[in-house]
Parts: sequence; structure tokens; C-alpha cells
Amino acid sequence: MTETANRPRRSALYMPGANPRALEKAKSLPTDAVILDLEDAVAPEAKADARDTVAAAVKSGGYGPREVIIRINGLDTEWGLDDMAAAVAAGPDAILAPKVIDGGDVERLSDAMTRAGAGDEMKLWVMIEMPMALINIADIASAAGRTRLSAFVMGTNDLAKELRARPTPDRIAFQWALGQSVNAARAYGIVAIDGVYNAIGDEDGLMSECQQGADMGFDGKTLIHPLQIDTCNTVFAPDPGDVDQARAVIEAFADPANAGKGVIKVNGKMTELLHLEEARRLVAVQDAIDAMAGA
Repeated sequence: MTETANRPRRSALYMPGANPRALEKAKSLPTDAVILDLEDAVAPEAKADARDTVAAAVKSGGYGPREVIIRINGLDTEWGLDDMAAAVAAGPDAILAPKVIDGGDVERLSDAMTRAGAGDEMKLWVMIEMPMALINIADIASAAGRTRLSAFVMGTNDLAKELRARPTPDRIAFQWALGQSVNAARAYGIVAIDGVYNAIGDEDGLMSECQQGADMGFDGKTLIHPLQIDTCNTVFAPDPGDVDQARAVIEAFADPANAGKGVIKVNGKMTELLHLEEARRLVAVQDAIDAMAGA
């Protein structure tokens, strides 16, 4: 398994937990991550059956190098605690929790995972989709240092509803929330994944929104349909030229002739030690993508 900090999350595809065929299909799709959903994609009367279906799918394996995440219902709902117990027992890479509003929520979720028997390697992802979550975004992110928290997932559809905001192609109503979330994620070493694009057949619109998300600093994007995977994988992948430069930076700083230097010139560009850290991250992500493609 790839080290979690450098694991590619270019594409994270939601799959409805009540649909066994969809869960099986996810095993063959070129998505970096699959989010098996027990929350929004499942009707109330189907939630118990969907829980059993998802747990069985994860236990059976077959998802290869794809990161497997189970989105549970909130712990304050009638399904939440049972979802948590079944999800942890199934053994996914992470649990995704909806509608957190502060660091206390993160602590309670992380503790619930531990009580359910989660190993140290199982992580917690949280949805950023409530107005109060944006008010408390730094408090939520700071919980990463004392809990299992490792990723923010933007819930832009729920946020639009809560804000009574109108979704537009430039997402002007959400740019402040997206930016604050990325900033908090970077400040505390958390992965940041952009929200979904709802128009499945609009390739140009998807491309534009992916590029906007990548420009803002997101690691990848959540998806609602397999047709969106290739575009997200392309846009959120490291630029080949940047990877070549990163490898050159790593090689240059490893040269004994540059030992002890804080600033050197690489391919005509002034390069500092801070660039070396980013170069290593970029190469690690690209190496992980190459490994997934060859798996």
C-alpha cells in the first residue's frame, strides 16, 4: 500500500451501497479511490441491507490498489452506530463521516472507530458541507494531530442547499469555502478533495471545474459517474514537465558537489531546499500513479 501522504487521490468515485453490481464494477474502474456510500445514495428503508452489502463487498476484497472508503450515516442518526461497527469490521482504508461541524465531532468519530476495533492504519475522512464547519474549519483541521483524521471531502451539493447559494460555472458562491478548506488542510497536513460535478454528460464543464479545483490546490475530486474518471485523473495528475524537473532537483541535491548548499541552480532555475521537499512529494505521487497503472 502506498504511503498515505503521497497516495494519489485524483479521482474518488461514489458508488451506491445498495447496488451490488455497482460495487462489483468499481473493482475494474481506473479510479484512485472508491467511496461506498451508505448515506445520501441510499433510501432510509434500504440502509440496513446496504450496510450488509457494503460490508460483504469490502471483506471479499478485489479492489486492488484502489483506496476503499465507506461513507457512513452520521452518528446522531438511527443508522450511524451500526454503520460504524459494520464499516470498521469490514476493514476499509478509511471511514468517511458526513456533516461534521467542529473538532469535537472529529474526536468522537475517531474514538468511535477505536471502540469498534479499528486498527491504527484505518483513517477518518470528513465531509465539509455545513456552514458551521466552515466557521470552525481550523478547529476541525487541528484535530488531525490527535485523531485519525486525514482528509477533507467537500460536500458542495449540501453546502449549496444550506447556503441557499446558486451553483454557477465559476462556483463563485463557493470559492471562499473551497479556499478556506484547502488552506486549513494544508496547514495541518490533510488531504483535500473537491466536491462533485453534477452534469454527467458535460465534458467541457467537468474539465473546467477540475482545472479550477487543481488550480486551487485540491488533490483530486469526488465523482458520481465512471465517465468522469479519466478527466479527473488527467487534470489532477502531476504535469510531466514538473515531474522531470522534480527528478532533476532530487538528483542535483544528492550530488556530493552540492552538499551543504541551501540554494542551487537546476536547469537554469534557482532552487532552494523547500523545493526539494515538494520535488520528493511530486515524484512519490507520480511513482504511485505509475504503480497503480501497472497493477
